[in-house]
Amino acid sequence: MSAEQQTAPPSRDPAAFAVFYRQQFDTVLGFVTRRTDSPHLAADLTADVFLTALEQADGYDPRRGTPAAWLYGIARNVVASHFRGNARELHATARIAGRRMLDDQDVSAIEDRIDAARDARALAARHAALSEPLRAVLDLVAVDGLTVRDAAKALGINAATARVRLHRARNELRKAAPQTGTDYESVNTLLEVAP
Repeated sequence: MSAEQQTAPPSRDPAAFAVFYRQQFDTVLGFVTRRTDSPHLAADLTADVFLTALEQADGYDPRRGTPAAWLYGIARNVVASHFRGNARELHATARIAGRRMLDDQDVSAIEDRIDAARDARALAARHAALSEPLRAVLDLVAVDGLTVRDAAKALGINAATARVRLHRARNELRKAAPQTGTDYESVNTLLEVAP
């Protein structure tokens, strides 16, 4: 009788599986150590192979191969699964390497930027709703930094008309802005830049 024929078939019965384990331990350990250079990893993978074998013992079919062949198939899958997972982990680590994680201060800064961008979009929408004459004076004074007199000259109107248009533009933007929060403050800051 060959050593292969003397191998006990896998069984979920603890005593029978213990016999199978003792008979196959060196074979599985050899298989694993040929595929890794870490003794700790070899021990872990060997344990995983036998754990999987115990869990799948009821599925062993002697017509499909010897117990050793069945165990080699499990060992191959366990080792391959480990290295696939390890490769995914290394890939993920490489992707985030050199990047720092966000701390509370970073999150707060991002939230502030989001709020500011939202406020800017709201202000831009209100600005776009102004009539062209009001918007033109407001842009020249508040955005471009011209005086009311210089804005009036650029638009070909008198300074009094420019002041009235600027006053109306500011009032319309203030009416459209909420009365609390940073949005209202940003409108006031923009509107009070130039008299």
